[in-house]
Amino acid sequence: MTIIKIDKPVKVSEIKKIFNNQFPYLKIEFFKKKHRALQGSLKKDVITDDFTITSSNGTQDIVISEDMIVSEFENQFSEKLKLSAQVFRKSGGTWLETTFTDSWTLKKQNEEGIELSNI
Repeated sequence: MTIIKIDKPVKVSEIKKIFNNQFPYLKIEFFKKKHRALQGSLKKDVITDDFTITSSNGTQDIVISEDMIVSEFENQFSEKLKLSAQVFRKSGGTWLETTFTDSWTLKKQNEEGIELSNI
């Protein structure tokens, strides 16, 4: 388990790097607007890597655990930092949004990414 402590300004790229180190076949993207259930996020709403995240409610801990369900992981950003997060899974050379499999754990998503990328 990894905990990202948001107690000072942090760039989106730093959060992405920490997440990707734990799950190399997954990536996280942040968006200006929350996507609807079972729908993808709009590319025009993506937040760039150099965007700085701050917490207006004191220190916030973002937990990354392999047994955490994707929707729970994404919801932390919304609840704690007012950010819309979306996990993507690698499939060969393509990144797919996990909207239909948000009930899977991060571990299962990463394992599926390994399998789909080695076909």
